[in-house]
Amino acid sequence: MSGTPIDREKVWTEFTEAVNMTPSKLQKWLETDESKAAGWSGDDGGETIGRHSGRRIVEIKHKHKTDLTDDDYAHMRKVVGYVHRHLAQGGPKEDLENSTWRHSLMNWGHDPMAD
Repeated sequence: MSGTPIDREKVWTEFTEAVNMTPSKLQKWLETDESKAAGWSGDDGGETIGRHSGRRIVEIKHKHKTDLTDDDYAHMRKVVGYVHRHLAQGGPKEDLENSTWRHSLMNWGHDPMAD
């Protein structure tokens, strides 16, 4: 992987703060119709980028920290960036629970309604 070296400790800390859903809760969420309806699937109309990311997050969360690869850390950094950008946009004023905004964040492992 080229570019700036990854500060693994910083990425680990930010990732564990951004991803507030357990692997089992995220995996269960990814199977819902609401999850499937949220996000952008690209030109092929397949699985959304967020749902694909959610599956990768579940894989990462099941690994021991010492077994994480540079690719895992690169994805973790991407997740942190997405969650931070999405939260900065602010959610809807009404019906946050059923909003596409929340559902999209949940596909990336973050439930804005969790503590």
